[in-house]
Amino acid sequence: MKQLKTFLRQQPFFWLPIIFLSLLILISLLAPLLPINPNQIDITNMNASPNWTNWFGTDELGRDYFMRVLYGGRVSLLVGVLAMLTSTIIGTVVGLASGYFGGIVDTLLMRFVDILSSIPWLVLVIVLSALMRPGMTTIIIVIGCFSWLNIARLIRAETMAVKARDYVDYAKFLGLPPRVIIWRHIFPLVMPTLIVAATANISGAIMTESALSFLGMGIQPPMASWGNLLQNGQSALQRAPHMAMIPGLFIALTIYSFNLLGDLVKAVVQKEVS
Repeated sequence: MKQLKTFLRQQPFFWLPIIFLSLLILISLLAPLLPINPNQIDITNMNASPNWTNWFGTDELGRDYFMRVLYGGRVSLLVGVLAMLTSTIIGTVVGLASGYFGGIVDTLLMRFVDILSSIPWLVLVIVLSALMRPGMTTIIIVIGCFSWLNIARLIRAETMAVKARDYVDYAKFLGLPPRVIIWRHIFPLVMPTLIVAATANISGAIMTESALSFLGMGIQPPMASWGNLLQNGQSALQRAPHMAMIPGLFIALTIYSFNLLGDLVKAVVQKEVS
């Protein structure tokens, strides 16, 4: 924490993603407390431009676009975080097992990773999304179960480096079971790398969810996500360009902020290690 405060004083630019993400998460969490239904149709107020009553205007059904964007942010952030947790858990388990046990276990797991890596995973995700029932649960499972490959490689490399240290050999000599050695002596040292990779994975999951929802294979209306709001907005580019620009801007700023946050974590970890 001390290193983080010092780094932020030296690089105040990194306060921008922290403030933006904090405000976005806070507003998204408080959205249900606002007395406006994001799915309420008002045919007398369709395609309205931004005004004092409807800050972001209304969509083709007269629904308040500001609330739609807020609820879309809730969905996109939730998908990003849960998909990140899923991929992080899978990648960590595979990487730790492969790096620690080595031999046939390492060969089988890494060849499996190589096979999955040889397939364009976005295409694979699209195919699976088409085969399964569209929805939030499906999109979380699909993204989470096919975005862990890089994490597994990173954790495997870190585990192999830590495993070569003397105290790990001493723990083996004492007869400690592998699960204890991995949990007590290896996992804490690979945690910094894991945090950096997980932070970057959130932005990738949000981007994938937005792409799938834009293609109609992700979050389904009337539930809003930034991806399907962007899809709806493309049909109204001439008469209401803000309907596409606003969710697109939120997607870009959120992904950029998470990437900067990953750079911040990486810089702080490297400073502590050095």
